[in-house]
Amino acid sequence: MNYYFGRGWSRSLPYLLLLPGVLFYLIIALGPSLATTVYSFTDATGLKGAPIHWINLDNYREFLFMGQASQDNFSALGRTLIFCFFVTTIQFGLGLFVAVIINQKLKGRNIFRTLYFMPVILGAVIQGLIWSLFLFPLGGPMAKFLGMFGLSSEFLGGQPSEAFAWVIAIQIWANMGTTMIIFLAGLQTIPSELYEAATIDGANSWQVFQNVTWPLLTPSVNTNLTLNIIGSLQAWQLFLVLIGYRNGTQVLGYLIYATGFGQTSGSVTSSFRQGYAASASIVLFLLVLVLGMSTNYFLQRRERRILG
Repeated sequence: MNYYFGRGWSRSLPYLLLLPGVLFYLIIALGPSLATTVYSFTDATGLKGAPIHWINLDNYREFLFMGQASQDNFSALGRTLIFCFFVTTIQFGLGLFVAVIINQKLKGRNIFRTLYFMPVILGAVIQGLIWSLFLFPLGGPMAKFLGMFGLSSEFLGGQPSEAFAWVIAIQIWANMGTTMIIFLAGLQTIPSELYEAATIDGANSWQVFQNVTWPLLTPSVNTNLTLNIIGSLQAWQLFLVLIGYRNGTQVLGYLIYATGFGQTSGSVTSSFRQGYAASASIVLFLLVLVLGMSTNYFLQRRERRILG
């Protein structure tokens, strides 16, 4: 039996109601994406009045295959994958651990939920400024703490590997609250009767988690892993605020921003290359697409195996 919204023109009412949302999506999301694809085949600079020429695949050829620049790009790609791996695994584990702890009937648990989630609402600039002050090597709180033990560190201004590790830690701190909330929502959907039955059967805490909590958290696991992977692959704002564009620390997302808007080394600016940056963003998009879809495929298979 078909259901229609009346007859004649009345049947078009659902489409008219959908039209504003579709137009908004085309203008805000799909339109810029298509424009980026087109720009990737040009030498566009983004400067007013500058001519734009169609150069086919030259941007992609330069990004992937030409000299030292391509080697630097592949190094940035490798750091992006390293950043994604550590952020995803640690943030996932910490978010799960904290969610399980504060899901217990503990005094003041709402306060802890708020404290853990608070960094998420601050935004990358505020997060970066807070940590820049905290890790300031000349009199910052962390420097004073290390000084009590006769130690010192340059933190974000030190070796590239050290600065990169600090950005990983800050990225986890900044976004772990989202992972925690998703897990917490999943935990609260698990019926208490299942825990009671497992306890009556003699299961200890680990067995309850392994056989009840973990399998029933599968939808939350899928959501968190997908969001963590995609979010960490696209991350660049904290790099901008915390350490700037430094050799040995660039990730692909920041490379795109720096190339498109002229920043190549600290406060030094070069010519704008938004066509080249657009091609780099397409490469990043394909990376996110492949990893995201692959992860989602395996997670869906796991969910069907566990939950049926």
